[in-house]
Formats: sequence, C-alpha cells, structure tokens
Amino acid sequence: MSFATNNLRIGVPSKGRLSELATELLLQAGLNFRRQDRSLFARVHSLPVDITFLRTDDIPTLCAEGAIDLGITGSDLVEEAGADLNVRMALGVGRCRLSVCVPIQSDIHTPSDMKGKRIATSFPNTTARFLEQHDAPVHLVKLNGSVEIMISLGVADAVVDLVETGSTLAANNLRILTDIGNYETVLVQSPACRDLATADRIVRRLEGVVIARDYSLLEYNVPTEKLSDAEKVTPGFTSPTVTALEDRGWFAVRAMVKSKEVIGIMEKLEALGAKAILETAINNCRL
Repeated sequence: MSFATNNLRIGVPSKGRLSELATELLLQAGLNFRRQDRSLFARVHSLPVDITFLRTDDIPTLCAEGAIDLGITGSDLVEEAGADLNVRMALGVGRCRLSVCVPIQSDIHTPSDMKGKRIATSFPNTTARFLEQHDAPVHLVKLNGSVEIMISLGVADAVVDLVETGSTLAANNLRILTDIGNYETVLVQSPACRDLATADRIVRRLEGVVIARDYSLLEYNVPTEKLSDAEKVTPGFTSPTVTALEDRGWFAVRAMVKSKEVIGIMEKLEALGAKAILETAINNCRL
C-alpha cells in the first residue's frame, strides 16, 4: 500500500507509548484505520486521509519538508529540529520537562558554572541555545537514548534529558540543576499542507476529544430553594440545563464540570441538599 496522490497525510510515531496515544486519539476522533503487519501506511475509512508510521524524531523534519501534512510528535522534538511548522494544538498527553542534571555532589550550581564542561544529551541544538543565553560554551556529546549513565562512564560532567517522575535521576545519583523547558505531545502542520479544509476538520475533531477528557457531566436533583446556590457551584460551560421534576419542590440539573474538581463539587452539592448526584465521563464534545 502507498499514499493516494491527493490525500492528506498524517505522520504518527511508529512504536512506543506515544504511538499508542496517537492512535487512540485518532480513532476516538473518528479517523478509523487499521495498520496491518507493521505496514508503514494505513488508509482512513470515509475520509481522504492516509496515515504513515514514522520515527517520532523524524516527524517535525518530514512535516516541514512537506512529505506529510500533519504530524503528531513531541514539542521538544519540534524545538530541537528548529523546523518551520504550525503547531495546531497541544494534545494533552506526554507532558515532560527537559532538564539539566548533575551529580548530587557536583560543584555545578548555576548554568554559568557549566562553562567548559562536557554535556551529554539527545537535544544538542536546544541545549546549545540555552547555554548561549548563560554565556556558557561547553563540549556537547550527542547521544541517542538514555544519557544518565554517561556521567558514571566518565563521558560527561552533566546531562540534559527529559524528566517525568525523577526516579531515574535518583537511581543514578543525579539532581536537577535547572529546567530548560516544559513540553508535551502536539499536532503540527506543514506550511505546504495539501488540503487545508480536511486539516481543519481533523483539528476540530481532535479538539473535541482533548477537551472532553478534561470534563465530566454532572447530574443531580436539588430542592427549589437551593437551585440558585447549586447553579453557582455548577455554572456549566455556558449555563446548566435545568428541568423541573414532577415533584414541584425539586429540579434536575445537568452541567459540565472539570473532572479534577468533581469530588469537591459533589461535596458542596451534597451540603446544599442535592440528591442522586451522578458523574458521567464525556468521550467527545463540541464547544
């Protein structure tokens, strides 16, 4: 299988956790496709779209060159590539930070102290730009994959690497000196995108999925005299949906609320006398 000439092309990571996340997002957004036998291509059903599976760090460059129209990759890789791309949206997954890390007992305490040191990293361009701001020329050792062990091997005095939980740093007796930046998974678009209308349609679909993940639908019954107070607790996206119940003393209310705030909101509603408080997950939306 190969690309259709005029189809929009979307590049997604070929393997790893980011590949799973990207595939899940696209499928949830209604871009139905099936990858067969580790094929490099897949065609989306009922849309003029082809999916191609690529190395994550190649996606920014290939998108900038027009080989693909849209790409799902890390914003850290976009910055490292220095590619001319339009970041259409953050996808709400894969959050991490790029940090300068040194041995716990190191006498390096500021970025300026790194002048003349050896720095191992998979992000030489981003690292060089950061250290230039601190007037700290260094010897960069470019590596792919894990770099934390390079200090123990005597290859480097410090490393610049992605940090999520910090557990790997602790295991290698490292500490964070400073953060270069915070990053996450993004959808990027080529300046030579061959089908802007379809690209906009896909972005809108993905927005519906990403936004929905942050919200829940809360439903509850509340006494008439407490309705106004309850509406202040759950104002909804525009306003709550309020319906009179057969019992004239009660109303049913439905409203979108931030998922991370649900428990606290439930407690407030219960204190007001609300009953039958139910949370429902939202899989997709248009706001």
